Amino acid sequence: MTSPAPARSKPPLTVLLAAPRGFCAGVDRAIQIVERALEKWGAPVFVRHEIVHNRHVVERLEAMGAVFVEELDECPDDRPVIFSAHGVPKAVPAAAARRNMIYVDATCPLVSKVHVEAQRQHDAGREIVLIGHAGHPEVIGTMGQLPEGAIALIETVEDARAFTPRDPANLAFATQTTLSVEDTAEIVAALQARFPDIAAPHKEDICYATTNRQDAVKALARDADLVLVIGAPNSSNSVRLVEVARRAGARDARLIGAAGDVDWAWFADARCVGVTAGASAPEELVEGLIAALGRRFDVTVEEVRVTAEDVVFKLPRVLAAP
Repeated sequence: MTSPAPARSKPPLTVLLAAPRGFCAGVDRAIQIVERALEKWGAPVFVRHEIVHNRHVVERLEAMGAVFVEELDECPDDRPVIFSAHGVPKAVPAAAARRNMIYVDATCPLVSKVHVEAQRQHDAGREIVLIGHAGHPEVIGTMGQLPEGAIALIETVEDARAFTPRDPANLAFATQTTLSVEDTAEIVAALQARFPDIAAPHKEDICYATTNRQDAVKALARDADLVLVIGAPNSSNSVRLVEVARRAGARDARLIGAAGDVDWAWFADARCVGVTAGASAPEELVEGLIAALGRRFDVTVEEVRVTAEDVVFKLPRVLAAP
């Protein structure tokens, strides 16, 4: 009688799990807005642009009856429309109002804060410098709060050094909420060196969730052979986490949409792996990744927590529970 072959032991792997990670308060609020709108008005409910930058979230909401479009003119007059968490130019809700549409603004309150600050500085007669990434919906929305030419976009330190304002003594700056904290500080320093009187936001524009997730990645990166960031390639905060991990000392860092995107060749010499998720990635994707790792490795999970988050944003009154 042949004895069964002994089970092969799995190689050990330490997983450093970043905390905080995943959904932030603004993303959670935006998703709830779509869900509540479907409950209130039934399907279909239209959403201008991805409500948040994550295909898994979008596909779940599509299955519930949400229809995602890029422009308002793709929406019928007689169905509700929701504006994404990234914010929209002022012209968009104005057009919806002219068409007597039901619309709900799911813009993150921290993005709305940037809009208010930009308007305040414009009303004070200042030219505004916006630090951000060209083409990102949040940047398009912020620049669309003011007349064309009122805001100049700066993406790099080189841009800051080359920028020629209309009046160097009458400037203010604002930033996209999902930028690298360190990169942004360098750009701000370059602007302040050239324009010492440039007005700064009353409070930091980069949001608490972006900062916290970057801090958590920094805390684990120096001990990690590989860092896996769950998020979408069009998610600014997720892409920044990969950059932050590499800068903080990780030997390698990769952006993945889900466990199925992992290339196991990345693990050839990895004994310690960092795991985090961008602010629009659901926790179930993190759980799926850890489960996939557990099928190949003898996994030990250690949480690396830098702070606790308890921020909650209220829903719009039209959708708030009675």
